[in-house]
Amino acid sequence: MRVRDTSTPRGPSSVSAGKDRAAKARRERPEAPSAPRDVTTLAGIPEAELTPKVRAAIERLLSDVSHLREELELAKRRIQHLEDLADQDVLLPVANRRAFVRELSRLMAFAERYGTQGSVLYFDINGMKEINDNLGHGAGDAALHHVAEVLVGNVRASDMVGRLGGDEFGVILSQSDQDAARGKAERLAQAILSRPLEWEGRRLDIEISFGTYSFAGGESVDDALAAADHAMYRHKKTRGGDS
Repeated sequence: MRVRDTSTPRGPSSVSAGKDRAAKARRERPEAPSAPRDVTTLAGIPEAELTPKVRAAIERLLSDVSHLREELELAKRRIQHLEDLADQDVLLPVANRRAFVRELSRLMAFAERYGTQGSVLYFDINGMKEINDNLGHGAGDAALHHVAEVLVGNVRASDMVGRLGGDEFGVILSQSDQDAARGKAERLAQAILSRPLEWEGRRLDIEISFGTYSFAGGESVDDALAAADHAMYRHKKTRGGDS
């Protein structure tokens, strides 16, 4: 007896539809999580690839690099400290003449290039010889410190105070014309006079003479300082001051 197949015949279209459904099911089925990978590295090398000797060598190398970085940072701080000392006056907390001249040269070049103005003020302590002769050089040093501290405390952070030699001081004013410079010099002189120096129970009224010079570029640093110095001596003579 012949057995008849009663199932529905499957044509090409049915086969294709079945494959599409299987593919869709695979896409929608969440992938099983893969086994965790060892991502621990040392200097970029997977730890699984390191032998004990290689690992120890790399760790020593990294330690040496860290130590060298610390030494480099320390050396940079020492160099900066030495540069600061090289620019500071040996007695007072202001710039020395070399640093002052360098900054004045920079500001004058800036003024010439950009068409701005700046000024230099020149100060001299009146009666310094009498202070040293009558009260001693300790009193003279105290007077210098007093003047330096008042000058530094009454200028902008962008300005610079320097000791030009002996009892002579200079101040560099950025963005300042002649009128502003003279007004500032007068206020600084008054600030020094209004704060008497107390020395071993004695009151010392410190007076200073001043001169100013404004520049816009083109002149030399020596010419600018000489002009301010001459203006200071003219001011000293009109006030009857001496050295």
